[in-house]
Amino acid sequence: MASGYNSVDGESSCNKRGERDGQSSCNKRREIDSDCMEMEDDGEDCIYEYDDDDDSGGVYDDDEYMSDAEETRVHVAPVTYVVLTEDDVLKRQADDTAGIAEVLSIPPAFAALLLRRYKWMPSNLQDDWFSDDRRVRDSAGLPSGGGAPVVATALSPRPLICAICFDRYPAGATRSASCSSHFYCSGCWRGYVGAAVGDGPRCLSLRCPDPACSAAVVRGLIDAVAGAADRERYARFALRSYVEESGGRIKWCPGAGCSHAVEFVGCTGYDATDVFCKCRHGFCWSCGEEAHRPVSCGTVRAWLAKNKSDSETANWMLANTKVCPKCRRAIEKNNGCNHMSCPCGHHFCWLCFKPAGTQEHYACEGDIYRPRRDATGSKAAVETKEEATARQARASLDRYLFHYERWAGNLKSLEKAHQDMDKLERSELEEMAAAAGVKAVTELEFVMEAYKEIVYGRRVLRWAHAYGYYLDPERDSKKRELFDYLQAEANASLEQLHKCAEVDRKKIFPSHGEGEAADVSMVKKVFKDYRERMVNLTVASRTFMGNLVKAFETNLPEVGKMNW
Repeated sequence: MASGYNSVDGESSCNKRGERDGQSSCNKRREIDSDCMEMEDDGEDCIYEYDDDDDSGGVYDDDEYMSDAEETRVHVAPVTYVVLTEDDVLKRQADDTAGIAEVLSIPPAFAALLLRRYKWMPSNLQDDWFSDDRRVRDSAGLPSGGGAPVVATALSPRPLICAICFDRYPAGATRSASCSSHFYCSGCWRGYVGAAVGDGPRCLSLRCPDPACSAAVVRGLIDAVAGAADRERYARFALRSYVEESGGRIKWCPGAGCSHAVEFVGCTGYDATDVFCKCRHGFCWSCGEEAHRPVSCGTVRAWLAKNKSDSETANWMLANTKVCPKCRRAIEKNNGCNHMSCPCGHHFCWLCFKPAGTQEHYACEGDIYRPRRDATGSKAAVETKEEATARQARASLDRYLFHYERWAGNLKSLEKAHQDMDKLERSELEEMAAAAGVKAVTELEFVMEAYKEIVYGRRVLRWAHAYGYYLDPERDSKKRELFDYLQAEANASLEQLHKCAEVDRKKIFPSHGEGEAADVSMVKKVFKDYRERMVNLTVASRTFMGNLVKAFETNLPEVGKMNW
């Protein structure tokens, strides 16, 4: 049976775990991400708070934990955000619009226009309105009022000529924007609005067709003249404006096919602040990339740019190819022989670049049968400039590939864990409950908790390799040793948990034809031991991952205190 469980880091775990005062080193830390899956289905907004003030799982050396006085504490505020559905966004938008319309005594369409200009901040709009309402009206293209009723559109009181098509229409057959001055027929209005809607969200700021008039074209007029498709698109733009013109307070989830929005309320004080949508997609509030805390946004940007650039292609070319001395074409050596044959017809030696089969080649220091000599004439390998460049490029490429393969591998494991969580929620938890003889699926919550820790751990280890790549091998050698140690501990613990959650679970609870049917009596017998083992592995992984995260967030400050 194929399994999606993969060991991607390959480092062995250090077996020695520090203990202090007889206490176990497996101290719990509070979860700071998982996937926010404890949703309420009552239609209310879901508030998520993640307390990042982690006082457990401190970084330790090979012999013992550091004392409490020496430990570096990181105190930050909880992360609080609200996940909103489109219906939630629409309701909020309608409530804000209705509230402003009532307070300012203006039509809802005008209230919506003003709120967009004020980034959907009613308090700011009210302050400016009651300070100088005429200035606010003029800036938005709204009529000044002057005692007359303020309307979104007005019909002509008498026969008029359309100012666009110049046809004469009877009274009531042409209409104007809020200015009540420039009248156009329904056909011309429909074409004007349709062209604006086709240009995108800018249609929300549409003005009167008259070049000298700045009167706003608002929702009431759009609904009166536009076709069904244009009305629908305009309404869609209006809805999205509540998020996209909120000044960054609310953002759409960038997950594929997701229509949820996230409103950020709290602050952590960190460069990277991860939020998680109901669709399970996590993203960084600061930079918009996938969730990557505790690695900084700058490191993520540099890493992703490097993955897309041609720099490593160039390094591979330097490390594995040489150019033909005649045509300068890059050639890769794919056989053991040093005799190279270029497509241009030139034959040369891979080592010395001299023409193959000539006396000049035989006499050169690059001859495979003649040892190189240094300046004193002694037999020794003398590295040429080209060889030094190739060696450095090869080392750089190897280091990059080492981290990239593990960065990508952890992503595959993370995605597989998400797929397993979906299957568990759909049907497998109920099947497991029936097989284990437990009355409620809630008794299997430890399985979902384990998977949440797996997802969190895979994400941390994934971005740990981006961080590790940018540790200078020489300048950051001490940090590198501590980083490798903590990463190995976290990786080994997570691998055990992932294997228990995926491979061992399917052996005990086979489903959908995966292996033989479960023996109910056998399952009941081993269920208690399996649950205890899973819970212990979850706590252990949480502890070691907490150590690694704390080291990231404090930039490995303990390295100066370590006794290596």
